[in-house]
Amino acid sequence: MAEPEAQNADYSAEPPVVLITGSARRIGACLARHFHQNNYRIVIHYHHSVADAETLCKELNATRADSAWSISADLNDTASVQQLALRSIQHWGRLDALINNASSFYPTPLPTATEANWLELMGNNLQGPFFLCQAVSQELATRGGVIVNIADIHALQPLSKHSIYCIAKAGNIMMTKALAKDLAPNVRVNGIAPGVILWPENNIPQNSKNNQENILHKIPLNRMGKPEDIAHLAYFLIAKAHYISGQTIAVDGGKHLNL
Repeated sequence: MAEPEAQNADYSAEPPVVLITGSARRIGACLARHFHQNNYRIVIHYHHSVADAETLCKELNATRADSAWSISADLNDTASVQQLALRSIQHWGRLDALINNASSFYPTPLPTATEANWLELMGNNLQGPFFLCQAVSQELATRGGVIVNIADIHALQPLSKHSIYCIAKAGNIMMTKALAKDLAPNVRVNGIAPGVILWPENNIPQNSKNNQENILHKIPLNRMGKPEDIAHLAYFLIAKAHYISGQTIAVDGGKHLNL
């Protein structure tokens, strides 16, 4: 089993701990499994996906006892975010890394966009991650820890009819830069901007067969990515990339070239 590496991090006594938001399903669950395979203990955050979180937790603990723990929190509620941070640190007495993966995604055409849409999309994609970073920053500084924020290639080139989501993810990229500066030199902060990794679950135009084919046609590598592509980069940024901070790296098969 691979041993985690991180400059200045204190891994001498026991395995490190990573908190991954939205890690009960999809890319988040892949991140959890990948870090677990590399000897991390996993805090599995979820909001509504309690059954998926419990199943994943049991799966990981069956492989290695007391190596995964799940907790629910609403990222739109700052008090809930603060409790998530506090309890995540208290559970094993340490926190070495944070991956802000949880996200809401759906269209908000300008004529019909509502304040509720704004608050939800900003809350899950920007406000919640920001205040979670704030709440764990002291612990991460003590550990020489790392933050990885999951953004989106559409933070740089907007997706039609998704203005609020794109604005929130653009803020997420600036948050990565700002916090990398504010938390240096003790905490590194980087981001990942996925392209087409999984099709959205919502009933939106991207899910039609014709639109999917059109999207794939615009990708220079001519295929979708895999959740493992995100997990491998996240692990590199946390455990290997000791001299990288403030960067957001696109994982999109070159799609940003043809947006």
